[in-house]
Amino acid sequence: MSDQKSDRASNATWFVGATYGADDQMPRFLSEGIWENGYEDKHLDVVRSMRPGDRIAIKAAYTRKHGLPFDSRGQTVSVMAIKAIGTVTENLNDGQRVKVEWVEVEPPREWYFYTHRGAVWRVLSGDWMNDALIAFAFEGKAQDVERFRNEPFWRERYGTMSPEKLNFQWTTFYEAVAEKLLTYAKDRTFLIEGIHEIASRVSGLSYLHDKFQDGSTGPLRDICPFTTMGTFNRSMTDANRKTIAGELAKLLGVTVPVPASFEGIPVLNNQRSWFFAYADKRGQGDIDALWKVFVAASQLPDSDQPGTRDAFIQAYDDATQVWGVAWNLSTGLYWTHPWEFLTLDSQSRHYINKRLGLNAAISGQQGPCHAGSYLKLVDDLRARFSEDDYPVHSFPDLSLASWMYNDPDDELVSSGDAEDGVAEDQVTVSTAREAFQVTAPIIPYSVEDILNDGCFLARAEIDLLLDRLRAKKNLILQGPPGTGKTWLAKRLAFALMGQKDDSKVRAVQFHPNLSYEDFVRGWRPTGEGKLSLADGVFMEAIKAASKDPSSKFVVVIEEINRGNPAQIFGELLTLLEAGKRTPSEALELCYPDADGKRRPVHIPENLYVIGTMNIADRSLALVDLALRRRFAFVGLEPRLGLVWRDWVVKECAVDPILVEDIEQRFSKLNDQIAADARLGKQFRIGHSYVTPAHRLESGDTKKWFQQVVETEIGPLLDEYWFDAPDESQKAIARLTQGW
Repeated sequence: MSDQKSDRASNATWFVGATYGADDQMPRFLSEGIWENGYEDKHLDVVRSMRPGDRIAIKAAYTRKHGLPFDSRGQTVSVMAIKAIGTVTENLNDGQRVKVEWVEVEPPREWYFYTHRGAVWRVLSGDWMNDALIAFAFEGKAQDVERFRNEPFWRERYGTMSPEKLNFQWTTFYEAVAEKLLTYAKDRTFLIEGIHEIASRVSGLSYLHDKFQDGSTGPLRDICPFTTMGTFNRSMTDANRKTIAGELAKLLGVTVPVPASFEGIPVLNNQRSWFFAYADKRGQGDIDALWKVFVAASQLPDSDQPGTRDAFIQAYDDATQVWGVAWNLSTGLYWTHPWEFLTLDSQSRHYINKRLGLNAAISGQQGPCHAGSYLKLVDDLRARFSEDDYPVHSFPDLSLASWMYNDPDDELVSSGDAEDGVAEDQVTVSTAREAFQVTAPIIPYSVEDILNDGCFLARAEIDLLLDRLRAKKNLILQGPPGTGKTWLAKRLAFALMGQKDDSKVRAVQFHPNLSYEDFVRGWRPTGEGKLSLADGVFMEAIKAASKDPSSKFVVVIEEINRGNPAQIFGELLTLLEAGKRTPSEALELCYPDADGKRRPVHIPENLYVIGTMNIADRSLALVDLALRRRFAFVGLEPRLGLVWRDWVVKECAVDPILVEDIEQRFSKLNDQIAADARLGKQFRIGHSYVTPAHRLESGDTKKWFQQVVETEIGPLLDEYWFDAPDESQKAIARLTQGW
């Protein structure tokens, strides 16, 4: 039995569609004992990879807003019905068919949030979401809806967050406007007449004036959905945007309130506010092409029909041929379906490339990517959004973060502001006319936020850390492994700055091979096979802080004692001292600037350094006394107790009955380590080891703790007591004794 279970765990599980066109093939599949690929030129290799013994389920994906077994707050929810389950018995290796022993599920069981619209979905065990889906489909277990709705990707829309903590309430209004616009896909007469009527009463819409083939001008006679939404998404005051949005909502019959703010929403450039050209340059089917991609985009989230994705791809690629739309097409799709589509304005592309490490075209490229690349990027990002530690968790989150991430050297795109009453000049320079964000939104961050994020220190202790950082300029958090040094370092940086701003925090990890040339300045190879002088992380931070003296910047150095700090900092080690942060103390570097000139350098007052140091690592040398004199050192210790217990029970779903038992076992182990003359207090194990990174499944507390002991704490204890293996094994056994 155990071997069979092990084999099954190694196999893939498949969730497949059974509708081709308008025909439901499931009755035929069940009667013939097969599943058949609906494509002749797609998924062939995937189907060939199905193996006998793999479990397979027929699913149907769709969306629903009402009649849900939980409060969706009026939001549309992704649903996946499990209609039949079975086991693959034979693969015919033609990329088309497999034989299956089916069992129909009557009535179909509905699964929420974590769904897939494609014809074939390969699901592997090992990830908690996958495991939960497999158990739901094949073992009849209930879905833990509360856990899913409070995961990062769904939390903002469906979770139990209080309204004041929601960042993207504007999305409901935008979605409602888009839904009403679908009514005018075939006939825009009422829509364009209504917009012109609004323009006669409200300022900011005079740009809706066309130029015709005969050289005459007059009111725009047709309009696309994206230009319609652009009427309240241009570079203007928030008050004017709200007025126009409110008038358009009345025209369309939208009852959702107009957003209170528009932070993180890209706007159109005032000199390029249409998604199509003037009539004298416009193709006959240009506006229709934009409506077609808009309609196809609205159908994509609601259907797993094989042809739906193909229809969107064709419509998207056709729409990119419309003169002047360029990258703004993705922004228009984002406005209409902000949780489904990615905006690829220049700032978002910059963020995706530099911060997220994915391949998105840079701002210098004129043409937008084709639909296949766009959807792949959308899918790749969606696959990462559910990770707790990923920098962003949704497309609105990404749009907001992209503006916050702007580097100090980045030039803002000109808004091209035009006065009311002056028709825009539709210039052809697309890179200067992309959608952008008018003002950088500020996300405040304070000591209160550190505590709310899950810090187990007392408020007074955090205040002390910040006081020492402000006074000394340089702070090192030292402590045993698992005490949250790195976690706390970045949040201290945000609290010091008073806001969450990744662009002003640079992180680097020291290691034995890191050099002055890497960290400060040195020769680097170029793509042409030559060498050029390049600044390292620390010099880049110095320059950024010097350019913006009103803001605070922080360099976080992880494992600062793993490298040779005196050698890595070089002459800048002297300048780190709080009393030497002035131009009068400036020194010349070992290497000149890129232009060959030597200019004295000083570390500005608004640049801070936070280092972390693991004091239990026996392989590290003692910290250089010169470095120690320039840093304030603060020790972090394992923190259990009431705050920790409340957090892991509420946020991590640790069994409240077992939490005190875990704490007692863990504390006894740390007491034993501290009392051992060969080790001492600095070798105690931090609370991070017993704080789950993700919310546990119901009833999994013992399983989770046993796995932590076996795979994390046990190996660490074996290393601690390498000369006394029996002592290590006894300590490990005591942690799970009686379980």
